Amino acid sequence: MRLTWMKAPILRQYRRAVMAGLLALSAGGLAVPAAQAQTADNAKLQSVRDAINKAFDVEVTQVRPTDYANLYEVQLGGNIVYTNEKAEFVLAGNLVDAKTKRDVTTDRIDEISKVDFSTLPLAQAVKLVKGDGARKMAVFEDPNCGYCKKLHKELATLDNVTVYTFLFPILAPDSMTKATSVWCAKDQATVWTDWMNKGVVPPDASCETPIEKNLALGQKLAVQGTPAIFFESGNRVNGYVPAARLNQELDRK
Repeated sequence: MRLTWMKAPILRQYRRAVMAGLLALSAGGLAVPAAQAQTADNAKLQSVRDAINKAFDVEVTQVRPTDYANLYEVQLGGNIVYTNEKAEFVLAGNLVDAKTKRDVTTDRIDEISKVDFSTLPLAQAVKLVKGDGARKMAVFEDPNCGYCKKLHKELATLDNVTVYTFLFPILAPDSMTKATSVWCAKDQATVWTDWMNKGVVPPDASCETPIEKNLALGQKLAVQGTPAIFFESGNRVNGYVPAARLNQELDRK
């Protein structure tokens, strides 16, 4: 069809309208396959999730594809395993990028383990302030945890730090008794540090405590043992670490 009979302004408007229509048609045509592809991908991820759930009777937190050999990352709480599209196997161990030498699994676990420090219910924790208390950390500890006591020797060397201890009695029959006595003490921090550093048994005391809430919180945060340390940066460290590492993490922004 020839358009020479149209006046120039009208011709320009017509061409713009035609072009807009073509673009809309193109976008609509591309949107359907993209949506279909996304639906197919979601179905595939759900299929992997269902297969792992059925085979191992575990709660799968998340499934996502990796960049390696058609492997899928399966997140089980704070842990990572790998499988293929049909979930024919489960591979537990660290995936390392052969080119960059990067430990992909460790990096991913660090990422999913991060916690927004500001969301922690610090009122449920025993508070110990050293120096100006500017740097902050939170620790889940059991009164009978040997590595927690070892950690306290490192904490004694730190300065300008506030330590929030979530009493987390999971190790021994009397862990709850000791934790309750610590929480119900007039000077919680002193009684706690005297027990952890000097072995001075907390005087018997009873009151309402947040310990059950701490246990629920620990489960939510996938705390599987003590000590479990959380820093303001969002980083998390499981287990005992020396003072040098603590200072490094405390100074991290």
